[in-house]
Amino acid sequence: MKKMVLILLIFVASGCADLIKIANSLPQTTTSSSIDIAGGLKEALKKGITTQVSKLTLTDGFYNNQMVKILLPDELKVVEQGLRNIGLGALADKGIKMLNTAASDAVKEATPIFVNAITSMSFSDAKGILMGGQEAATQYLKRTTSSSLYTKFFPVVKNSFSKVGADAVWKEIITRYNNIPFVTKVNPDLNDYVTKKAMDGVFKMIAVEEKNIRTNINARTSNLLKQVFALQDRK
Repeated sequence: MKKMVLILLIFVASGCADLIKIANSLPQTTTSSSIDIAGGLKEALKKGITTQVSKLTLTDGFYNNQMVKILLPDELKVVEQGLRNIGLGALADKGIKMLNTAASDAVKEATPIFVNAITSMSFSDAKGILMGGQEAATQYLKRTTSSSLYTKFFPVVKNSFSKVGADAVWKEIITRYNNIPFVTKVNPDLNDYVTKKAMDGVFKMIAVEEKNIRTNINARTSNLLKQVFALQDRK
């Protein structure tokens, strides 16, 4: 397990042969030094996940971040334009902001799911990440947590819609649009849409931090990571 954790936290290194040899040479037995190393690396990995994800949970964390801001689905873009055409642009803006607020609320549920995925990672998974591409760790988390995230996010999004009044606002938006003469009526599932967009935003921001750790020396927060990346820097 300690060997697996160590390899996991070296996920930000490149897949060069030297690093693989280093990882494979580490002891599998539990010693005081390996416990200290594992603890330090777990802290670094936790930082790698939460540094970016936590930003999304802040007020307007999605809405003010152009990388992940949730816009309307394609079927509702015509709704937005239709409302703006009849002087209801402020109502459209309010509806969009509420979608992003619901996503921020949902992401607060993400960290425990990621922690579980990390602690459940097998040696084979960790080795694959070590030898993988620039987003290998992000893709592992996406593959192993998406189902749990959706299950956790969906009811939070739904409750958030009700809490902030988004359900009423969007009911008004859809009703007003559908009452415009000659338009094709719409009835989108915004709970599902926002849930999936919230998940997309989380993984996008994790990928940002993974790239940062891989390429930015100042993001290497432990001596072990500095030693590993010194090898990468000399390639």
